[in-house]
Amino acid sequence: MSDSEPVEERIYNVPLGKAWVTPRYRRAEKAVTVLRKFVQRHMKPEEIIIDPSVNETIWRNGITNPPRKIRVRLSKDNEDVVTVSLAEAEE
Repeated sequence: MSDSEPVEERIYNVPLGKAWVTPRYRRAEKAVTVLRKFVQRHMKPEEIIIDPSVNETIWRNGITNPPRKIRVRLSKDNEDVVTVSLAEAEE
């Protein structure tokens, strides 16, 4: 893990509605996968680190009812490591 300063930082509203295509008992897992694919598409990272608060937000209502969208802050450092955190947590 890298503790260097962020080179690039963006805030996104990530739609997680594609998780509802999967069976009920896999929705939160699929929501995390959708989040990872979104980050991969928009930031082109070498590695993705998801903050525990983001994971807890997705899993808060159980495996069958993740949120439809989530607002996140993506911070990319000079080693192409992207850290995903909640946008409102740091403000």
